[in-house]
Amino acid sequence: MSSLPNPVRAGIRAVGLLLARAGWVDVRRAMRTAELAWPRVVTGMARMSKATVDVAMVGLAVGPAAIAGVGVATPFWTLAFMVGGGIAGATISLVARHYGAGRRAAIDRAVKGSAALAVATTLPLSVLFWAVPEPLIALVGPGAEATGYGAAYLRLVGWAMPFAALSLVASRTLVGAGDARTPMAVRVGGAAVNVLLNLAFIFGLGMGVRGAALGSLVSNAGVAGVFAWGFAKGRLPGLGALPVKIAARTHAPDRATLRRLVRIGAPLAGANVVRGGGQFPLLAVVSLFGPSVVAAFVIALRVRDFLNTPGWGFGLASSSLAGQALGRRQTGRADAYAREVLRFAVVVYAIGAAVAFAGARPLAHLFTSEADVIALAVGLIRAACVSAVFWGVLSASVGALRAGGDTRWPLYGNLLGLLAFALPLAYAGAVPVLGLPALGTEALWAALGLEMAVPAAVAYGRFRTGRWRQVERPRRAAG
Repeated sequence: MSSLPNPVRAGIRAVGLLLARAGWVDVRRAMRTAELAWPRVVTGMARMSKATVDVAMVGLAVGPAAIAGVGVATPFWTLAFMVGGGIAGATISLVARHYGAGRRAAIDRAVKGSAALAVATTLPLSVLFWAVPEPLIALVGPGAEATGYGAAYLRLVGWAMPFAALSLVASRTLVGAGDARTPMAVRVGGAAVNVLLNLAFIFGLGMGVRGAALGSLVSNAGVAGVFAWGFAKGRLPGLGALPVKIAARTHAPDRATLRRLVRIGAPLAGANVVRGGGQFPLLAVVSLFGPSVVAAFVIALRVRDFLNTPGWGFGLASSSLAGQALGRRQTGRADAYAREVLRFAVVVYAIGAAVAFAGARPLAHLFTSEADVIALAVGLIRAACVSAVFWGVLSASVGALRAGGDTRWPLYGNLLGLLAFALPLAYAGAVPVLGLPALGTEALWAALGLEMAVPAAVAYGRFRTGRWRQVERPRRAAG
């Protein structure tokens, strides 16, 4: 793997070296951060590519109504990543500290408890989305044609949710133990399979949106199966030994472990649901502008999601490195890692956002050939680029908070940003308020920015207090 050209690794290391030369970060910590972050960035690109590929391919094969339908359905099934991400956030918090303290039995209990919670919370949603997809999509109101496409997609892709949640738990377990390359390899492989399946199902078999859903289902199931096999064996062919091996018949999760997972993970899941689930009311408001604006807005969201992929690398690097330091009772080292990862992350985000801002029009053309949608999407993509920089601050700040188990403040920030700023602004763009004329689509630009800026300010403010270093002190339990 290391012999192949790797522009992501080279780019992140180059930024780290420049920051070290400027005196903003310690060079050794920067290089360790880069080595842990870049595989997660690639993994994030792979994961985001699944949703992006679905939208782009159905847009080219079917049209703008399919873009709107799949775009509205995507937040429903990605509840797996929102809820599962909260559970996985608790997983990395516990695994990093247990790994740093050498408590292997406690890692077993944390991983098994996380897996059980992941399935228990996502499987009922899969059943719901299979049973009543049309009323759910219609709640957002994208139009009759788009609702039909969205329901067809959601009914099938919903069964991917438990597999996606389990894959998140597995990935965070390995990252918490300092191995980011294995989950990268597995999930990038899954993304490549997803693209090939989409090509076969959507274009080869003419299955349209159902083909996109089936490709996502099969690829997610395959990734979860590979992780399960690797944890059982303690290694994966071609990738070598894993830092964690899960014993099948011992170390069942106890109540204390489950309580800690819920206490740490529930606020993270809540923050994810507010941020991701907030797309439902936001898309409902955007639908007041008409289907072309909905399609353009969905394109901007997909671009922003892709720009956020560095956050997975840096946020999880902060959780792992700071968490392991906390497990060894090295609070000064934990603080140094957290602060420097944040600086590192914001610079990388700013570079990516600047490139996407300049290339907004070519990016829009990747999703559609409709001139009116492209014209609308360009401005929204550029607004999304600005908001992505705030997302960088948020991701890195939450990474540190997660390391210490201090996970409530991101939830508060996301609620404030959505309810007090993004939704009211978007509504004022479509509908006259207090006798004032509607603000137009420019209000959506501001909504995209403040949706991220407000929670970023709240999380960063909490991080600056330093209280996260004392919130969760793991017990010196046996094992």
